[in-house]
Amino acid sequence: MTVATSHRHRKVAESRTPLALKQSRLPRWTLPVLALVAVAAGCGTGLAAGLDSAVQWGLIAALLFVIGTFLLTAAVEGGRQAKDRLATTVVWTAFLLAVVPLASLLWETVDRGRKVLNGYFLSHSMGTLPDALPGGGVYHAIIGTLEQVGLATLIAAPLGLLTAIYLVEYGRGTLAKVVTFFVDVMTGIPSIVAGLFVLSVWILILGFGPSGFAGSMALAILMMPVVVRSTEEMLKLVPNELREASLALGIPKWRTVLKVVLPTSIGGITTGVMLAIARITGETAPVLLLVWGAKTINNNPFDGAQQSLPLYVFQQWQQGSDASYDRAWAAALVLIVFVMVLNLVARGIARWKAPKTGR
Repeated sequence: MTVATSHRHRKVAESRTPLALKQSRLPRWTLPVLALVAVAAGCGTGLAAGLDSAVQWGLIAALLFVIGTFLLTAAVEGGRQAKDRLATTVVWTAFLLAVVPLASLLWETVDRGRKVLNGYFLSHSMGTLPDALPGGGVYHAIIGTLEQVGLATLIAAPLGLLTAIYLVEYGRGTLAKVVTFFVDVMTGIPSIVAGLFVLSVWILILGFGPSGFAGSMALAILMMPVVVRSTEEMLKLVPNELREASLALGIPKWRTVLKVVLPTSIGGITTGVMLAIARITGETAPVLLLVWGAKTINNNPFDGAQQSLPLYVFQQWQQGSDASYDRAWAAALVLIVFVMVLNLVARGIARWKAPKTGR
């Protein structure tokens, strides 16, 4: 009797278990429909409140979407699932709110910059053309940017790499802490401070004139801590077993660093250098103080004023004419493309030099 009763109870429990595991779920079309309703409600609320900015309408719609998703999920799927859905919705909403301004900026730059962006614009300088008249180009600014950024890289990349190697492989005690402290301080230094430092030493004290090289020294000051930090983190990712195996074979420390550590982390190091280059390419304040800008082509970065893309954009926008505005937007588009190419190259190098997995 007891065995039969227990068997019957077990059958009843097994029959009830699938029912207990079933839970109501929202259909897949719920969130897209709710998003459309939130957009319509946000636009309606903005119009009723007399708000003229589409950004304000978007923020209202995002808030309504988050609240509506949480309440609807809580009513259908329960509180636990509602909290999970709320966190996911907040993350995606924040992502979209961050992407929309960037996409808007890129679209505005492309739409306005393509008016005068052509082969003539890329292959000619301003020369003696007045800024108020149409015509002219950005060739001299491209040359100046390439030379200034290239010289800054030649200065900052080796120094930053050697500093990072010292901190990771050799640095111990007070000196390493002092170097780390000053690297952290230099990471947050404003670009105008770097420009003023080089201006006071190179131009005012030593008596040299404005030049592309002077701007390169200021850009190198801004680039160096980025190279140090990125290289330091890449070197720390190299397994200590590789170092120990090399040292166990009797290989000196410096050769271990040169032949084992650096080749292992070369992909990340190169990526960090490329990103540091992209960071200094758009700097304007040091170039304005030290390079001064020129309307003609100057291929010698060590003598005389020179032009750069960020400074060209600033000076053309400062003129205030329709022609100069068009040139400023076109130069800004060239600068964005240049930085984008550097980032793509960095990603390609990182993928190419990434450690191969598999058997």
